[in-house]
Amino acid sequence: MFRAYGVAVRFDLTKVRGMVGRSPEYSQKRSGAYFTPHDVSEALVAWACHKPADRMIDPSCGDGQFLAHHRNSVGIEQNPTSAHRAIERAPGALVHEGDFFSWALETRERFECAAGNPPFIRYQTFKGETRSRALNLCLALGARFSGLTSSWAPFIVATAGLLKRGGRMAFVVPAEIGHAPYAAPLLDYLVASFSTVHVTAVRKKLFPALSEDCWLLYAEGFGGKATAIGMSVVDEFVPARTPPKPLIQIDLEEWRTVWARRLRPYLLPASVRGLYVAALDHPDTHRLADFATVGIGYVSGHNDFFHLRPSAAQRLRIPSAFLQPSLRNGRAMPDKQITKATVEKWKQRDDPMLLLRLTRDQELPTAVRKYLDSSAGHEARQAYKCRNRAPWYAVPDVQIPDFVMSYMSGRNVSLVRNAAGVSCTNSVHSVRIRNKALASKLLPSWSSSFVRLSCELEGHALGGGMLKLEPREAGRVVFPSAAAIGRSNNDELEEAIGSLQRWRHYVD
Repeated sequence: MFRAYGVAVRFDLTKVRGMVGRSPEYSQKRSGAYFTPHDVSEALVAWACHKPADRMIDPSCGDGQFLAHHRNSVGIEQNPTSAHRAIERAPGALVHEGDFFSWALETRERFECAAGNPPFIRYQTFKGETRSRALNLCLALGARFSGLTSSWAPFIVATAGLLKRGGRMAFVVPAEIGHAPYAAPLLDYLVASFSTVHVTAVRKKLFPALSEDCWLLYAEGFGGKATAIGMSVVDEFVPARTPPKPLIQIDLEEWRTVWARRLRPYLLPASVRGLYVAALDHPDTHRLADFATVGIGYVSGHNDFFHLRPSAAQRLRIPSAFLQPSLRNGRAMPDKQITKATVEKWKQRDDPMLLLRLTRDQELPTAVRKYLDSSAGHEARQAYKCRNRAPWYAVPDVQIPDFVMSYMSGRNVSLVRNAAGVSCTNSVHSVRIRNKALASKLLPSWSSSFVRLSCELEGHALGGGMLKLEPREAGRVVFPSAAAIGRSNNDELEEAIGSLQRWRHYVD
């Protein structure tokens, strides 16, 4: 059931605003509602709408920021307060209150153009019937999204499906379009459905208060097929009726095969990308996954209960046979290797570094049983992970890795030898060597400019300037053949590293 509002409707917003203010369903964070700066929305609408008669759609119109720039518009908004504000702000528009994907399935109306800022709701919150409806609609349109898809990508595909042949659209999108695996089906759909696809990467934040960076997406000629992705790289957004000229025409085959359907490498000069591609093509070049397995550490389910301080373990008289020294987070990692002296320092500081390591069907001494039956134990067994495993106290997947790697990093990704045989939590990565000879040959180059650049390229930016490397991304880190890179310009590589760090807003 939808409510459509037009010019002549007026509301007493006092009650509606009060209701929404108390409802977590429509909180700003939950609904992904961060409204677009005026100059950005004005520029996108000016590009998308060629003439006053063009019918424009904004699939998540918020407070009407985009609708206000073009009278012949339709907006859909699930938040009642925002929908009513949109009516006040854009009285010439038609505003529907409700779920966009339900509306898209029901409507027969088609549009010349679209513009907007779709909500960025991560997969953990983008769920239930709305998510199922969205993904099924996109699948019917030809885009198959994974279970990790955030909301904005299905919004764009579903909107494209409402365009007339030759239609255009312009959207604010998260910078995740440049690296997230779930964004690849969106880009594949766009190049298969529009004659022109253009992405503008903007380094300076469009939303200074948010950790999320945003880029701009333009697509034109719905019903056509693009032969490349145009890309502009700019330091900051400058208002204009047309987007910056795409100085890069991204070859689709190279994008898919060399760069695993990511746009982020195209932030770098062609010479650096060329060096990287040449290294990849050399038979003596290897990736980390060629000789090692990268995975996450264990998930205890209740860290405070399962990690004891040495003083607490002594007081509780828990035998050392049931205690495993463990690295709990990246902050405790030394620079080069974890040694027995490192573990001794943790003990001297009385850090909570002793994992209570119990196994299924193991006979437990009285001291351990007493701890499990304590009030802390009764609280821990109610935690989600604990109550969904049997027995609740047996932490699974405890490994002794050969190396540990930082999961989120600042300047550089740390790879530290585990000479002391400690285990590690999922706050860091567990690296286990499969080919010792190859590892001995290649790992000494971990701190080289090329490998550090590879970490930047294969990983992705996280809020706060951090570089995040998922296990799959870490496995793609490249160790180049010396013959392939030859006498490469080290200064150029260092400048490329610095450039990518500036793009993720890292400040030393």
